[in-house]
Amino acid sequence: MLVALAVFSLAALALVRLQGVTLRTAADLDSKALGQIVARNLMVETQTDPAPPSVGEEEGDVENGGRRWHWKRAVKATDDKRLLQVDLTVDGQPGASPVALSFVRVVG
Repeated sequence: MLVALAVFSLAALALVRLQGVTLRTAADLDSKALGQIVARNLMVETQTDPAPPSVGEEEGDVENGGRRWHWKRAVKATDDKRLLQVDLTVDGQPGASPVALSFVRVVG
């Protein structure tokens, strides 16, 4: 009887740990999805601005989804003078991996 109780308690502890991992993973996915939305919003702002962005690096903060997001934008010239390469990085929560997005912007 005691052996069965010990086996049951080990199984119950494993299920509790699994539930904790599942909750953390769901929170990470939520943060990642919201970070991707922020990055895409910044991309749309960059693409639709009548004036092309300046070559170089720029950073700032934006609030979205009730959270504060820090973004960095690196703009580089390409071999084709009509195009700019834009690399965006969005950081949300400390310890979470940043969201990266790269695209090409037409000049003029």
